[in-house]
Amino acid sequence: MKLKIDKFILAIITTVFIAYLFPQLGRVNSVIDLDTISSFGISLIFFFYGLKLSPEKVKSGLKNWKLHVLIQSSTFLLFPLIVLLFLPLIQSNQVKDIWLAVFFLSALPSTVSSSVVMVSIAKGNIPAAIFNATISGLIGILITPLWMGLFLRNQNGDFNLTAVYIKLITEILLPIIIGLLLHRYLGKYASKYSTFLTTFDKSVILLIIYKSFATSFDENLFSMLQLSSIFAIACCVLLLFATVYFVTGFISKKLGFNVEDTITAQFCGTKKSLVHGTIFSKILWQNVATMGIVLLPLMLFHGIQIFVISIIAEKKAKRDSTSSIEN
Repeated sequence: MKLKIDKFILAIITTVFIAYLFPQLGRVNSVIDLDTISSFGISLIFFFYGLKLSPEKVKSGLKNWKLHVLIQSSTFLLFPLIVLLFLPLIQSNQVKDIWLAVFFLSALPSTVSSSVVMVSIAKGNIPAAIFNATISGLIGILITPLWMGLFLRNQNGDFNLTAVYIKLITEILLPIIIGLLLHRYLGKYASKYSTFLTTFDKSVILLIIYKSFATSFDENLFSMLQLSSIFAIACCVLLLFATVYFVTGFISKKLGFNVEDTITAQFCGTKKSLVHGTIFSKILWQNVATMGIVLLPLMLFHGIQIFVISIIAEKKAKRDSTSSIEN
């Protein structure tokens, strides 16, 4: 049987390659403000999600407390506990710095945009994905510093939560609320043009991928370590991702989740937020020379989890058509 490579996966690979060739567009002072464009795109994504969702479906989705507990436990307990298991094996200070960077990754909240987008592509439980991805950022503001406080002795200053809350309200909560309020008037159009909206979702994801990788290439994050070390870190974060993905899937089956809830648990429970990670790292590691090492595992994980989940999401999305053909 001939192996068919998904077009969206090819688009992701191409986007990373373009980011390597032209990283200057990802700079803060770039002619094109990608941060503003991506923020606007994310807001539109959640506005369209709000249009697709009826208040009744949202209320029904929020009642699935077992799913919510599993996702948040995976994000803030399972991830850190797995990384903690390897702490006794750390011998040198350099390896400990890398371990601490991976632990920082494990303590972060879930990313909002790609979690919900991927769940949508895979035809999972979107209301539950929106709820969990949104609440994760709020929980992370409290939990992430507590986890990191176990290992960072010298912390200066307090967290400024204003920017985080403004971002959550303006980019996510407000667009969803507006979409929900307009559902009865425009909801039918959102369903009619769902194919176009899916393409729009993927385009925003590609923009986020480009921005993330362009920034890392432009700041030479990948040149701070030897290629073998970077490869080892990539393997570690991939193993971490795979472990959490399969554990959440196993627990979902034990809890009797349906396909949609299992997809949501595995997709949302394995994500980590690059945005929150960048903000938290600047506060926890102020003017530290190892900042590149701190962000490197997060950058690698961010690319890997989007790449892998996008492949899985595309396969999950085709399950209905495959089932109908078999029947």
